[in-house]
Amino acid sequence: MREDIIHLIANALRIVSAEMVERAKSGHPGAPMGMAEIVATLWGKIIKVNPEDPLWQNRDRFILSAGHASALLYSILHLAGFDIKKEDLMNFRQWESKTPGHPEVNQRLGIECTTGPLGQGFAMGVGMAIAKRILSEIFNKPGYELLDHYVYAIVSDGDLMEGVSREASSIAGHLGLGELIYIYDSNGVTIDGSTNLTFSEDIMKVFDGMGWHTEEIDGHDVSAIYQAIKEAQLVTDRPSLIIAHTKIGKGSPTKEGSHITHGSPLGEEEVEALKQKFGWELPPYEFPEPVKKFFEKRRLEWKHEYEKWLQKFGEYSNKFKEEASMWNDFFSKKIPEDLERYFPKYEAGREIATREASGDVIQILAEKIKNLVGGSADLAGSVKTVMKKYGFIERGNFKGRNIHFGVREHAMGGILNGIALYGGLIPFGGTFLVFSDYLRPAIRISALMSTKVIYVFSHDSVFVGEDGPTHQPVEHLASLRAIPNLTVIRPADANEVPYAWEIAIKREGPTAIVLSRQGVKVIDRTKYASASLIRYGGYIIAGDSEEPTDLIIFSSGSEVSLSLDVYELLKQNGVYARVVNMASWEIFEEQQEEYIKRINPDYSVVPRRVFIEAGVSFGLSKYAGPDALYITVDDFGKSAPYKIIKEKLGFTAEKIVQKIFEKWPSLKKS
Repeated sequence: MREDIIHLIANALRIVSAEMVERAKSGHPGAPMGMAEIVATLWGKIIKVNPEDPLWQNRDRFILSAGHASALLYSILHLAGFDIKKEDLMNFRQWESKTPGHPEVNQRLGIECTTGPLGQGFAMGVGMAIAKRILSEIFNKPGYELLDHYVYAIVSDGDLMEGVSREASSIAGHLGLGELIYIYDSNGVTIDGSTNLTFSEDIMKVFDGMGWHTEEIDGHDVSAIYQAIKEAQLVTDRPSLIIAHTKIGKGSPTKEGSHITHGSPLGEEEVEALKQKFGWELPPYEFPEPVKKFFEKRRLEWKHEYEKWLQKFGEYSNKFKEEASMWNDFFSKKIPEDLERYFPKYEAGREIATREASGDVIQILAEKIKNLVGGSADLAGSVKTVMKKYGFIERGNFKGRNIHFGVREHAMGGILNGIALYGGLIPFGGTFLVFSDYLRPAIRISALMSTKVIYVFSHDSVFVGEDGPTHQPVEHLASLRAIPNLTVIRPADANEVPYAWEIAIKREGPTAIVLSRQGVKVIDRTKYASASLIRYGGYIIAGDSEEPTDLIIFSSGSEVSLSLDVYELLKQNGVYARVVNMASWEIFEEQQEEYIKRINPDYSVVPRRVFIEAGVSFGLSKYAGPDALYITVDDFGKSAPYKIIKEKLGFTAEKIVQKIFEKWPSLKKS
């Protein structure tokens, strides 16, 4: 290996990265400067991609989990030939640029995932490796290994401090994910100063103990970096962590090794001094001709590898026609058009927990959608997520479609994101709604990236019962609704659950399906509106929008059947209500304005409103208004049988009607 050109690439990367941060007057120059040799070696001699077809399924995945070093990522993608131009480097951190402050997923630009919140990239890489293993079991044949790439990531001290990384590294070691090769940029510095302030464990021993292959090198020695990666490639039964000791701000004449370089520009004088140190005379954002020519040759090498793969895939398609057809279906995420014909039908009047109905639907979807994979964070039996005809993946055997995530909710969320980003598979993961807090950062990232991930949350309210307030969610529904681009669906009964799953399967972004632990009465759809109307997000389930209405009752989930009981009791008292099932606010808001106004007219038309939901009232005024009657739970619950809880908290038709008459005495007929 010619080390001189790799060193030249590294110096070019550190100088251009420093220039980008300086021009933006914000950013993180220290990490790009310290990681430059690692990235130069990896991209110059190891990694396999094709900028002409950036979505090539067999490309190596590269994740910059230390997303604050984004200037380095954009610089190397520019050199590699992805659609990041010099002007994009100059627009670093500017409005609507291709080069935002932290990497935002755009696989066509070579950015595999959104990183910056530390640890998320680490976990997503594990998900990508799991996806590769599952798909390899299905598609790889002797002599036709369509998927034989690696998942590389650069992780930082901060990444390894985050709990999600420990969760994810634990499951990666347990499963023996040999395609994972992570390089740990161990520079001993965080924003506040030396890592010695808070971080003293022996990382090599920690990862050895979790079943990883570990190596320790000088992160500025390009020969050592190259040899360590090549050695890691030979270890197929364990993931690899290469501990690369580096100096943050490497090359800076007066600030090398200082935590000051982590999150602040070097300053114009220091950037000029940096250039003088390396004898740099090129204009800003320019790369030396030898570096440009090197990557021109590199692109030809990548193209050659890609064309060899295409030829192999062509032979594969002729020899294994069924698998080739399935490959195309998987990676285009083809969904059967006739899912509804297979939906189970539940008898009106029965009490069925919506989690049970979800379990039934998962069996059907598993049969019809072969690339559906998923599991739960050690709650498969409770959340009903097991696909019964299919096995669980395990070390050495990835033929199953069920995943045991263990008690690792946060890692589960990150892994699901990685599986979705990899392509070819549709992932879901389940836990109790109250534990959505444990994976909320991963949910937020999935919403930001618009990944097709389905979250299955059961035990959705204080009606969990005896487990008490620690397990009874009250604020969580409002919390999930607050996340932009996350579709939250809370079906009213068992017959709405299949439609909720259909919506989730067909939507592009992430979806949370929120389900009950307790039995919920199956609504008589011959008397009330069809369950299929959940496709509109919100719909009138009882009470005609064309007739005079005394008040509107909004509700969702298990409280819809209660609202219908209130509706009938009010009718007996001469009060005409309208019941609106607000199963999904996000889907409702996507409807035509005319439809929205028909379901939820102006307050001047129907001023009296009630919202019945077994969670906090926060946010409900969006539909019910400030003067509504809220039958909600604005405190933590209690441990008791759920029917007792309903009675004590006033979730009975009689008590609600009484409160309605107390608030609006004029409604009560004498």
